[in-house]
Amino acid sequence: MRATTATLLAGCLALTAGCGGATTAEQAASTTTARPPVVSQPVTTSPTKAPEPVKPVGNAVDVRKVKWSKAKPVDKNRKVQLTWWSGVAPCTVLDRVKVKETDKTVTITLYEGRSPKARNVSCIMIAIEKTTTVTLKKALGKRKIVNGAE
Repeated sequence: MRATTATLLAGCLALTAGCGGATTAEQAASTTTARPPVVSQPVTTSPTKAPEPVKPVGNAVDVRKVKWSKAKPVDKNRKVQLTWWSGVAPCTVLDRVKVKETDKTVTITLYEGRSPKARNVSCIMIAIEKTTTVTLKKALGKRKIVNGAE
């Protein structure tokens, strides 16, 4: 009887060794590598979505200068369309736009803040692209557009 038990035990060991005998960690590794890796991407708005047009509200609180990312002359160079990334209203609103014109430059400064209506509002942290258009005193011509927040 002992010889039979020893033979069975030896056979089981041989069978286990012949099957690869992968450990649980090796099995887990081979299982997880079969799946595609998870890649974390930053959340952005769709590149095909047009910027949200906004107008200055004039009553924001905690106002600060904001850099714009694009300035494009429009309407026969009499206006400048500005584009920038910002937060959602009423947590982030355009307070005012300051334009200073000289013979060589047009300096445009955006000021943003929080709407007084946002006092008891939960603000989500998401960026949206906004745009506003300012009218110049005279056509842009060869003058350079300068970001007043830089």
